Amino acid sequence: MINDDEWLGLSHSRLLRLNERHQLHQAVVTPFKTMQIAARSDGVDCQLVSSYRGFTRQLTIWNRKWEGELPLYDTQGNLLDTAELTADEKIDAILSWSALPGGSRHHWGTDFDVYDRDSVKQRDWQFELVVSEYAKLGPCYELACWLNENAGKFGFFRPFEVYTGGVAEEPWHLSHQRTASNFEKVRNRQALKDVLINSDIRGKDAIIRRLDELFERYVLNRGTL
Repeated sequence: MINDDEWLGLSHSRLLRLNERHQLHQAVVTPFKTMQIAARSDGVDCQLVSSYRGFTRQLTIWNRKWEGELPLYDTQGNLLDTAELTADEKIDAILSWSALPGGSRHHWGTDFDVYDRDSVKQRDWQFELVVSEYAKLGPCYELACWLNENAGKFGFFRPFEVYTGGVAEEPWHLSHQRTASNFEKVRNRQALKDVLINSDIRGKDAIIRRLDELFERYVLNRGTL
C-alpha cells in the first residue's frame, strides 16, 4: 500500500538508480530500457531528461520560479515577465509547466521526460524542453512520432498529451500506466494541504486559498476546457 509520504515525494523505497542523474521506480526500469532499445533499433535515440524528483527538489524549482530566478511561460510557450504578474497569475503560470511540490507525478518514479540526445547534439541545438522541439523541424520530432506509435506497447502513456486548461501539452512526458495508477488512487488534497502548510513554499497563502481548485485543475489535470 502506498502511503501519503510516498505519493507526496517525501519518501520512496522502490527506486533504482540508472546513473548519477536518474532514478526510476523499480517496476519501470525494465520497461523503459526495453523501449529504449526498441527505439534505438529503429534509429531513434530515447534518453532521459528528468526522472524521479522528490518533494525538496520540486520545492526548489517552485521557489526559484516564484522569485524570477527561472523563466515563466504561458501555455503557448511565450516568456512572461514575472515582476508584472499577480500572485494568482504566477501560480497559474508555474503550474502550467511545473507541478506543486507534493503534486508532481515525478515524485513517484513512474514518470519521466525524454528527448533525442543524438539529434540535439548533431544539430548543435540549444535544448530547452519546449513543444516546438517535438514538432516538425524540431530535433525530437522523430522521437515524438516513434512514441506515438510505440510507447503504449511498453506500458507507457502521455498524461499531458492534450491541453485541457490544466497542465500544458508535454509530448516529452511519459508515465508507466500500471505502476502510476497505484499512486493516482491515493492522492488526496488534505495530505497535500498539510505538507504545503508546513513547507516554506513561496506564495503559500495564495496557494492554500485556491488549493481545492488547483488540486482538481492541475494535480489531477482535469483542466477547465
